[in-house]
Amino acid sequence: MNIDRLEASMREINEFGGTPEGGITRLAYTAEHWAATRYFMKQCEEQGMSVRIDACGNVIARRPGLVSNLPAVACGSHLDTVQQGGRFDGTLGVMAGLELVRGLNERGIATRHPIEVISFACEESARFGVSTVGSKAMAGKLNRASLERLHDKEGISFEEALSAVGLDVNRIESSRRSGKELKAFFELHIEQGPVLEESGIDVGIVAGIAAPARLEITIQGRASHSGTTPMTMRKDALIGAAEIILELERAALAESSSGTVATAGVCDVRPGAMNVVPDQVMLQVDVRGTKKSSRQAVIERIYGVMSRLELERGLRSEVRVLSDEEPVLLDNRTADLLAEQCERLGVSHVRMMSGAGHDAMNMAALCPTGMIFVPSKGGLSHHKDEYSATSQIARGAFLLEAAVLKCAEAVSDESKDAIITLNRGHQHESGKAKGIV
Repeated sequence: MNIDRLEASMREINEFGGTPEGGITRLAYTAEHWAATRYFMKQCEEQGMSVRIDACGNVIARRPGLVSNLPAVACGSHLDTVQQGGRFDGTLGVMAGLELVRGLNERGIATRHPIEVISFACEESARFGVSTVGSKAMAGKLNRASLERLHDKEGISFEEALSAVGLDVNRIESSRRSGKELKAFFELHIEQGPVLEESGIDVGIVAGIAAPARLEITIQGRASHSGTTPMTMRKDALIGAAEIILELERAALAESSSGTVATAGVCDVRPGAMNVVPDQVMLQVDVRGTKKSSRQAVIERIYGVMSRLELERGLRSEVRVLSDEEPVLLDNRTADLLAEQCERLGVSHVRMMSGAGHDAMNMAALCPTGMIFVPSKGGLSHHKDEYSATSQIARGAFLLEAAVLKCAEAVSDESKDAIITLNRGHQHESGKAKGIV
């Protein structure tokens, strides 16, 4: 793999959605995201890969194997970002897959199994409040009915967003793939946390992925004049929201030994005037962890404070569950394979859990799945200053290549000729049996 070329490709694709502030904004299905998607598709086609886009917007680029009917070995990640996101989150995994294929083509390396590079759509929840939509669709885990309720901050529905890029929400279930199509899936990603950098370890081999429960909480109070309404007679929805947020923090701290975390990332106050007691507040809350019982304990405490607010403050609250996902443990044998390749390459490694959700957690339902982390400077991510050094990227990329080649079964020139001959014979016999030869 040519790491300089990989970095150049990442700079090029990050021109799509680049902002004057220095961050990258490519929200799912926007013009910026789709321009980056078309760029990626064009680069794959130039490498002789067949490229298709499914009904959810996932791009699947395929390099053929010597044996046509074998399942593919896939790798990839996502190209959409959060608002003012970084240059590496998701993009590294997609472009490293492309660079892997470029390197194989340059060296004339063939594999028995096909190799796929996948760019998943709508991995980030930044636009619609729901994450990993593309990989959920591919794994058959998408709740079609829940998509009908999704709107972005501009009021654009999920269906409208798909339609804007030429996709039909009514066909989205056709994105589902059979596990028989894939032998394995690998995702290379920045850690988005401080563990690897602080420990001085080259890569992390992900053993499991925490899953989020996401809630939209609406607190209903009563608007009134801020100067004429006595403090004892107010129904201030924002005060209620503040109590919920503080209880969320206390509850998550109580579960910190289980690694559970919680965030209230959106707070929409209405009518939003300085001289009006807030009438309504909408909170969006993210609770995640690898232990579902611990995560649920946090949520139950939130329900408790909501009940108390109705009794003590006369504030009504409603909850809409945006998502409630299961934590995922990744395949042990695939993790062992990654560890073996680390030893061979002289790359230090540690097995670790991921606090962030990734497409790998859905792909694990389809096939053996492995995930590789490279260090993030300062643990920073979802930020314009997100950074991983070239040497760190290189170790992760070469580990990805080694794992994919091991699973896809790279062959020598002599073996290649023999396999081609056998494969042609198999196709001939199969064709005769079907009456087409």
